[in-house]
Amino acid sequence: MFRFRLLSFCLLIMGTAALILAPRCKRNPAALARTFFSDDVVKTGDHTRTGIDVLETEKFASLRGKRVGLITNQTGLDSYGHRTIDLLARAGGVNLVAIFSPEHGIAGVADATVSNQADAPTGLPIYSLYGATRRPTSEMLRGIDALVFDIQDAGVRFYTYITTMAYSMEAAAQQHITFFVLDRPNPLGGEIIEGPVLDPDRTSFVGYFPMPVRYAMTMGELAQMFNAENKIGADLHVVAMQDWHRRDFYDMTGLAWVTPSPALRTLRENFLYPGVEILQAASVSVGRGTPTPFEQLGAPWIDSGVLLTELSRRELKGVRFAAAQFKPASGLYSGVLCKGLSIDLQDRETFQPILMGLEIASVLHHLYPTEFHVDKTIELLGSQATVDRLVRGDDPKEIESGWTGDLDRFRTMREKYLLYH
Repeated sequence: MFRFRLLSFCLLIMGTAALILAPRCKRNPAALARTFFSDDVVKTGDHTRTGIDVLETEKFASLRGKRVGLITNQTGLDSYGHRTIDLLARAGGVNLVAIFSPEHGIAGVADATVSNQADAPTGLPIYSLYGATRRPTSEMLRGIDALVFDIQDAGVRFYTYITTMAYSMEAAAQQHITFFVLDRPNPLGGEIIEGPVLDPDRTSFVGYFPMPVRYAMTMGELAQMFNAENKIGADLHVVAMQDWHRRDFYDMTGLAWVTPSPALRTLRENFLYPGVEILQAASVSVGRGTPTPFEQLGAPWIDSGVLLTELSRRELKGVRFAAAQFKPASGLYSGVLCKGLSIDLQDRETFQPILMGLEIASVLHHLYPTEFHVDKTIELLGSQATVDRLVRGDDPKEIESGWTGDLDRFRTMREKYLLYH
């Protein structure tokens, strides 16, 4: 009988402790982002608080009394893994009435145009901005007082979420709708700027504004720059992050990595993406349809050994190459054996992805002038002068030095819109 009572007493104590600790455990931040080199590079102190985290702590005061439209996808989460959709839908005094999704859809898995649908948990309509239209229409915006943008960017000019934000700002300005950007980190950090500036006459869905490929700004900072420099005239409000600094790469924020699009599965791939992706239009597989996109490239007509030998002479910093072959399950050269290279990123501090892309393009143009369509790199490079110099066979390092004046002018303009140090 004594043992039974003792056991009951112990169970009572354990149950009480669990009840006391439960509320504390319920709000633990999501798991830390995996470190880049599997070392101990993590942010000291607390994690970065994104715009949605800050808005939560403010009890959504700026949105109260408003009918809200939310532009978001699977990256729209707070630090605890809660969807921004659900947070706004449940926020007192906030009336979430519509959701808008960018390229790849609300779940970030589609590789084609996306249709309108409904959000199962809330029953709200989801209007696709990568389907019949790429801008919110007046019909979609009817009755909305505020548009809120909460999407994680990739830090690269031709990543289309930038243009979706800008087009939505334009639509909001035309309809006199307030526009909020819930800011998030630039995964590539906020200091290193690289690549040619987009030619002003080449603006498109993959190049909204004349800026370098790697611009080192957050979405909130970009929104401020677009609004002023493009004279959009939106009633713009940026909900700034807390505890983010320009030196911080994504894995230094303490935030969990959420894949922003189907082929950007890791932060490592995000660093390689701006330099490798420019080659795809020129008839090179960049590893789409394989387990490691952007960590390899190839084509049926490439000789891996010759390419490796030629590229090794270029002595690129922060990266190593090895001969490789792969067979994509989808995309360019689907089901066809591609020969080429694997790319091992070793030092992101010294690595220059755009210079790497130019060096690879230069070698392929020299070795395979018929198969490699160097002129088509203009689609994402966006600089005719850069492509013309590649066609002529100029040294990529000399091409890079030719960007200096444009990059200096961009830095001067950019400085006015920076929110973080």
